Amino acid sequence: MVASARVAASLRRAALSSRPSPCIKNIRPALQVRWKTEATTSASSEPLQPDAKGGVKGDPATAKSIKFTSDSYPHIQRESKFAKLTEKHIQYFQELLDSESAVLDGVTKDATEDIEPFNIDWMRKFRGHAQLVLKPSTTEEVSRILKYCNDNMLAVVPQGGNTGLVGGSVPVFDEIVINMQKMNNIRSFDDVSGILVADAGVILEVADNFLAEKQHIFPLDLGAKGSCQIGGNVSTNAGGLRLLRYGSLHGNVLGIEAVLPDGSIIDDLSTLRKNNTGYDMKQLFIGSEGTIGIITAISIQCPRRSPAINVAYFGLESYEHAQKAFRAAKGQLGEILSAFEMMDGRSQKILKEVAGTKLPLEGDHPFYCLVETSGSNTDHDSEKLQNFLEHVMEAEIVSDGVLAESQTQVAELWACRERITECLGHWGGVYKYDLSLPIAQMYELVEDIRDRLTKQGLLGDTNEHPVVDVVGYGHMGDANLHLNVPVRRFDKAVEKSLEPYLYEWTSKRNGSISAEHGLGVSKKPYIGYSKSATMIKLMKQIKNLYDPNGILNPYKYI
Repeated sequence: MVASARVAASLRRAALSSRPSPCIKNIRPALQVRWKTEATTSASSEPLQPDAKGGVKGDPATAKSIKFTSDSYPHIQRESKFAKLTEKHIQYFQELLDSESAVLDGVTKDATEDIEPFNIDWMRKFRGHAQLVLKPSTTEEVSRILKYCNDNMLAVVPQGGNTGLVGGSVPVFDEIVINMQKMNNIRSFDDVSGILVADAGVILEVADNFLAEKQHIFPLDLGAKGSCQIGGNVSTNAGGLRLLRYGSLHGNVLGIEAVLPDGSIIDDLSTLRKNNTGYDMKQLFIGSEGTIGIITAISIQCPRRSPAINVAYFGLESYEHAQKAFRAAKGQLGEILSAFEMMDGRSQKILKEVAGTKLPLEGDHPFYCLVETSGSNTDHDSEKLQNFLEHVMEAEIVSDGVLAESQTQVAELWACRERITECLGHWGGVYKYDLSLPIAQMYELVEDIRDRLTKQGLLGDTNEHPVVDVVGYGHMGDANLHLNVPVRRFDKAVEKSLEPYLYEWTSKRNGSISAEHGLGVSKKPYIGYSKSATMIKLMKQIKNLYDPNGILNPYKYI
């Protein structure tokens, strides 16, 4: 057993570097390019910037080297019912939007370079053939655009910040991109109720900074918050770091304004927390990925911003101990617990070796956890967190721990979790899977996949093995596992070993094949592992009811 006095002294020591760690969660790697490959895996991939020779030493390869989605997924064929863009169509949109910057026209002139960023996702995995990008400024303009497209059988793709991971926000063929960046006004905020009403194109970080001035907080935090838009967040039901404390967008969004494919405007921007008058229609649009309508504005409940933030980081001997620590955190920290992140020792070792980061704790531990509390009283919350850590160390649940003593140290501890993704791409590429599983079985999948790839001769320390390792980390408080397979090269044998095996594994344990990133193009074929035939039938009926012509975000979702 560890003496209480010794534990308290250990927790107070400054075991962190005095240098501020760069805050990377707001940085969007805008120039990343996916390795040229025949890969069609449903996994997300986050490589470095390969040069023209496929290495990482020279200048990044050009966007034109990225494979078209239509080539990577040859089973997806353009639907013949959709019309081809003509000069007449272009003229209508130019007259409607009456701004050169609002219409990027690649039909009547060469606008390839201007349109290319809207054709490619930020991971450089998906690439479409769009020849027209429209940037409406009002809901009425969105309405007129969709009505015209529906009447003329022109397929469209709604697009926000384009930071998704499953190809849901970029075209597959020549669909028209409707980008929401010009709809970026904050309409109102009530500092008594904490209810924000804002256009869909407002950047998440802008919304959060606005709320910070009002001592409130947006109930969502993402690594891409400097680029993603709140309308896109809602349409994909984004999760992130604050879900444990504030819940999902299904619970926080009070109302939406949206436009249906036929141009009808749904005006449901309710600012009421209670409204028991029939079907809650907005819930259909949260997580629908732009397949039944385009969200143009939202009203959302925003909690008070906590003035007291505390963060602790500790090492544990097993995943079983991590579960015990989480159970104790829920019991002892209760209402102030805002994050409980789990990282395996392999991910922290990679962080240490690739980034040259000195970890906060001495020695190596099989597992690490990061705990954050958010409250209103610094002294009260600090004492509560320290008492929790003393308890889990005295009970020999936690092997060692450190408590941040400054904002710099808070950032450094969070960097141990947030910089993992950046470092996993060191060897060239990563297969990433975003899954929900029963907490007790979350890490079993990581161990199973690691053992499977090792037995098949795909994982090893030398270059003939494509797989470097298999690591797991994620939001333990939400039972959300990020399974990552860093590779030296993308390899068909690896993909065949991973899919659909890991989806079958997840399905047998009543998990979800997508915890936060949605379905898009890449996970559409695998929806049956998480939804029954009856559920899929109902989803298709809803799609056909709202979008009978199928013009909204085709080839995706279901």
